[in-house]
Amino acid sequence: MNGTDIADDLKTRIAWLYHVEGMTQDEVADIVGLSRTRVLRILAAARNDGTVQIRVTSRVSQCVELERRLEERWGLQRAIVIPRPKDQSMIPKIIGRELGSFLSQSVGPDMSIGLGWGGTLTAGVTAIEPRSENGLKVISLLGGLTKVSVVNPSEFAWRVADRLSAECYLMAAPVYAPDEATRDALLAHSGIAEVLHRAGRLDLAILSVGDLTPHSIFVRYGLLSAEEIASLEQAGAVGDVLCRFVNAEGEIVDHPVNRRVLAAHPDDIRAARRTVLASGGWQKVTIIRAALKMLSPSVLITDETVAERLAAG
Repeated sequence: MNGTDIADDLKTRIAWLYHVEGMTQDEVADIVGLSRTRVLRILAAARNDGTVQIRVTSRVSQCVELERRLEERWGLQRAIVIPRPKDQSMIPKIIGRELGSFLSQSVGPDMSIGLGWGGTLTAGVTAIEPRSENGLKVISLLGGLTKVSVVNPSEFAWRVADRLSAECYLMAAPVYAPDEATRDALLAHSGIAEVLHRAGRLDLAILSVGDLTPHSIFVRYGLLSAEEIASLEQAGAVGDVLCRFVNAEGEIVDHPVNRRVLAAHPDDIRAARRTVLASGGWQKVTIIRAALKMLSPSVLITDETVAERLAAG
């Protein structure tokens, strides 16, 4: 047994004694022979990495009402609305955890799961319940970043696949090619062609959306220049679905950036047996509404503020 295995075993034992057996932190510290401060740190780590997952089983009545209204308004099979947090920056993390829980309950043997990207989706990884190998396949629906990031699509897909003990199919190319001709040449590669073929035959598609605010992922990681973003806005873009920029009606805008992207086409994702859209934050209301029109997803996971706006029309 290596050092990592020992550390994981100790963390799990401490979490079990505290959360399951109901011992105090001092009692746990005595049993495992560590200080109370060290036990506190290990308990916090267990919560952060998903070893311990805490779920509130009752729902806020206002959110339940909004869920029913969203389902009726947008033809959803299911809506999941999280309460409005005091700290708005927590929205992606909380929605991500709800997504991880949903995914844990929804995946079955031999399913094919397509994944988009973004901070919200990445936040859900630790909430996915690990499972043994059962024929699952995870497909990354878009190319990766050339600059390492915690929300790199390839890294995210690999982490989900590892959690599910699934085969993983990656689009081994940058999400934006330098020009349209290079993009077309890359799409002809047999490996990328196979990923795109699988993307059109999904059991479950998991997507988020991006906005064009100064805090967007495109600005933060320098994927697009300020001039390109301004030009996209002038063309009517309100955000992206799988890195293709769309207008408020969910239509792909005619713009050079959209002709350089290496990603599954949203039209192909509509063929998935079930599509989940997970995103929130007041700044994303317009692009979430556009994605609902474009994708007609089965499931929406969002926050209370966005839900109120979407339920109204």
